[in-house]
Amino acid sequence: MTVWMKNVSRHVVPDMLLPSIPVSILDRANVREGAPADALAATLRRAKRAEQLGYHRFWVAEHHGVPGIAGSAPTVLMAVVAAQTERIRVGTGGVMLPNHQPLVVAEQAATLQALFPGRIDLGIGRSVGFTSAVRAALRQDRDAADRFEADLSELLSYLTGTSILTARPYDDGATPPFILATGKGVDIAAAAGLAIVVGGPIFSARNSERARGVLERYRRNFRSSTYYPEPYVILSTNVAVGESFERAEDLLLPEAWAMAESRTRGQFPPLAPAESIRERPMTSRQRDIVAETLSAAVYGTAGQVTQELSLLLEATGADELMVTTNTFDTAALSDTDRELAGLFTLPTLAVTKGGSD
Repeated sequence: MTVWMKNVSRHVVPDMLLPSIPVSILDRANVREGAPADALAATLRRAKRAEQLGYHRFWVAEHHGVPGIAGSAPTVLMAVVAAQTERIRVGTGGVMLPNHQPLVVAEQAATLQALFPGRIDLGIGRSVGFTSAVRAALRQDRDAADRFEADLSELLSYLTGTSILTARPYDDGATPPFILATGKGVDIAAAAGLAIVVGGPIFSARNSERARGVLERYRRNFRSSTYYPEPYVILSTNVAVGESFERAEDLLLPEAWAMAESRTRGQFPPLAPAESIRERPMTSRQRDIVAETLSAAVYGTAGQVTQELSLLLEATGADELMVTTNTFDTAALSDTDRELAGLFTLPTLAVTKGGSD
């Protein structure tokens, strides 16, 4: 049995409080072993629960040709999520702009905004397909990300009505854009006056000083825009709350293992049960990747998570937290979503559409 022990303090400081900030969820529509057809339905069920629990936004992602992820068409999935909920904001986390014509992205976002006024967010990324086959199918190449800044400017002109061509339906700047920022994306967002979504190992507790430097640069260079008068930072990270530290780790292990498979074998597989993963043979490289992925996450008991999140949110000055956790066990996923909402004392909502399961 393999055990990964994160370097986390077992001593919990009493009475630590989490800041009163919005908390949101990103769901990639992960496929699970034995239930591939249920991935999108599970995402929809989670969105309904998230609304009931008081989460601020529910975002869906764009991945192409990935065996373990069913979320390939975020604006289509957004429409279903928004139709099945009442108040929670729904967004893309994100649309990979190099894969699309800016006009089409603007038209899709504006259509959703017209159908669900005041509830639609547009998260935009600059990644291209990870394999040559995906890039060829999308009619793109590795250099497509280099035109991201120009494509973003064009997209914003359609959304705000400043282009010579008016995108229909007319959005009039109603759909707020967010940049999924890595590297150069942080500077592009600052120059455009847009919010950023940041995450990954650099923004974990162990790299808080490095993260602070990146965010200080963003805030220093930020130019106010019609969308955002001030900088706005959404911190994204995996968070799991369990009855024990080990149980919380089990919640994160399926995705950590899938990431190790992706980076060593070239394919992100469906999520597997944690108990199965612990008994599987792994190379030393795979074990290292699993440990690295877990070390960047926030997990443990309610007290441990409160303590680590408090320190991380204070270090980054984040305006919002976005939870990116997914796992094989959907019931356990529901439990950790509920526990985290309780830690932040999110306002639960009375809704009439759908229900929890």
